[in-house]
Amino acid sequence: MATPNYTAQIILLQQEIDEMKEDFSENDNAFFLCSMSLIIFLMQCGFAFLEAGAVRSKNTTNILIKNLLDSCIAIVGYWALGWALAFGDCPNNTIGLFVGYSEFFLANFSNYPKFFFQYVFAATSATIVSGAVAERCEFANYITYCSVISTLVYPILTHWGWHPKGWMALGITSGVINTHYDDFAGSGVVHLCGGSISFLAAYMIGPRIGRFPEDDDDECDEILGHSVPFAALGGFILMFGFLAFNGGSMADIVKPGEGHIVALAMVNTILSGAFAALTYLIAHYLYHGKWTLLLTINACLAGMVASCAGCNKMEPWACIWVGVGAGLIYLGLSKLMVRLKIDDPLDAFAVHAGGGFWGLTSVAFIGHDGVVYSIGNTIGGATNGGDQIAQAFAQLGWQWVCALAIVTWSILWMWPIFALLRKIGKLRVSAEVEINGLDIYKHGESAYPLHAYGHGWHDFEAAPDSKINHSKHLPVGRKNRIMSVHPEMSLEQLASVYDRTGSVGESDQPKRLFMNQTERRKSRMIEANALHALYLDDNEVPERKNTNPKTVSLQVPTTIIEAAEDEADKMTENDRM
Repeated sequence: MATPNYTAQIILLQQEIDEMKEDFSENDNAFFLCSMSLIIFLMQCGFAFLEAGAVRSKNTTNILIKNLLDSCIAIVGYWALGWALAFGDCPNNTIGLFVGYSEFFLANFSNYPKFFFQYVFAATSATIVSGAVAERCEFANYITYCSVISTLVYPILTHWGWHPKGWMALGITSGVINTHYDDFAGSGVVHLCGGSISFLAAYMIGPRIGRFPEDDDDECDEILGHSVPFAALGGFILMFGFLAFNGGSMADIVKPGEGHIVALAMVNTILSGAFAALTYLIAHYLYHGKWTLLLTINACLAGMVASCAGCNKMEPWACIWVGVGAGLIYLGLSKLMVRLKIDDPLDAFAVHAGGGFWGLTSVAFIGHDGVVYSIGNTIGGATNGGDQIAQAFAQLGWQWVCALAIVTWSILWMWPIFALLRKIGKLRVSAEVEINGLDIYKHGESAYPLHAYGHGWHDFEAAPDSKINHSKHLPVGRKNRIMSVHPEMSLEQLASVYDRTGSVGESDQPKRLFMNQTERRKSRMIEANALHALYLDDNEVPERKNTNPKTVSLQVPTTIIEAAEDEADKMTENDRM
């Protein structure tokens, strides 16, 4: 009987264990990236709610479809060209400093978790601009800038900053100086890029009609959005998404200490947002005497944007520096835009460009190798304190050089595109469309159609496909009241119909509770007669019918009320009894 070779079996077993560990690590990292990507993708919902609430109701459908198409256009463009330009292999080191040029259409590619993660970043960068041009942007303009940003502008910037061969990532090495682009989660390549294009777009497209007075002595009239709850909900979703936006930028999760860095990034993100929000809230209260909600949410988002650059390498105390600075910069830039008469309905420039630039600057100050630590080490007697200070300020200078490159690249791409669109009349909608709203004219779908507000308990009609007359199940006073839908009713007519219970005849009747069904039926008949008198001579009523001499029937834009005279007689007899 042969003796088993235990040594060979142990070696084989060790190889199998190593393969299993590698497989588990790969799957764990893939699951981590996909999970974070899904949460970041939810930020599209946050942008949709925030922007929808900040615009007027007549433009809600327009802003929502733009947020929908941001994701659709970005995935097509990033799949076809964006990924290759950003992270494709580049054997030529000179060309590789500026652009990648392989794996177009994901050919010979298999790292799908990383692709999906980078795609949601690209979609976020394109989404930022839609808020700055809300309520007056031509749809062709939107399709153009969204395609260009997600396919060309943003991918090439990420190659510069995040690809190992990119010129910003390589930095400058000379003596004790060794600089590199320090941006963990995209304060620069994502937010400063989107914010810069937002400023350019808002400037070139011009303000909304009525936003700024022609007389310089008059105060600016703020154009309010139609739903504070929508805007607030969008802000909360974006705050939630930023935790994954910054924490997920770690990309890996299985190596020792990586989970700690992910948690640190999330903690620093929410702390920076909190300090920015509180700073702005207090400053606004001292200046205006009001505790603002929507602007505080914007300030919180600016703080989170600023935290993106260094959330992985700064201590929580440093969030005071990041957050307070971001809140004040947002306040200053927001007021500067108004002073310059540049209309940015969502403050996209102040939030993303201001927060992004402050993030790139802050990481060079309060990072572990930043200016603050180098000065502290020098004061503490470090032998190479001078070299540390030189390195820290060189890194700060390189961060500013990269920020300037990001702004310049973004504007150089988009300025001629916006100029061409303006030349051919595709930059902005006409004044008539802007005044009346984009929803109906551009999409044929109103977000809040007036004829959809019926509640169904006062006015009924039999279902057209059913022989059952549901009115027989109603109380006696409601059987002859049917409902008619007319979509072209004005707001004034809607208000008069809903307010008729408070103003009947020539004297105002207070609303009251009915003690019995007889009083309720009598009240309805008085309402019907008053409504008939209200619309009897109205030229806008399209049609009136009177086929039965005992029946009064009128059609108003939302409701047809038929009041039978014999029903009134019955109620009168019941009262006498």
